[in-house]
Amino acid sequence: MLGTVETLRSVEVLPVRGGRRRWPDDLKARIVAETLEEGATVRGVARSYGVHPNQLTGWRRMARQGRLVLPAAEVAFAPLVVQAEESSVAEAAGARLEVVLDRVTVRLDAGTPAGRLAEIVSALNTWS
Repeated sequence: MLGTVETLRSVEVLPVRGGRRRWPDDLKARIVAETLEEGATVRGVARSYGVHPNQLTGWRRMARQGRLVLPAAEVAFAPLVVQAEESSVAEAAGARLEVVLDRVTVRLDAGTPAGRLAEIVSALNTWS
């Protein structure tokens, strides 16, 4: 079309007998990763690469099943702030902790050390 500018991507697609194209796994993974970006649609990404949307949906299924490894996404972490609370204040208020897993409930004093709490949670996860 005149007056529009389209961005071309460098794509290496290898032809195979029968007119089918063979897409390298790393390229499939990059294409699937694009469908996971905010605002992206399978149809739009498929169109930009000349792939049928059903084929791209199949690649997404492969990724969910672990048969196609997606490139690592940038992850941003929020800072964690841990503030020690005086145990006497928590105990005076009658604060308690409850760890619930299925039908098991473990009630602890608020002053229970974090290490002990982690041991209990780990034991419950092993048990279930």
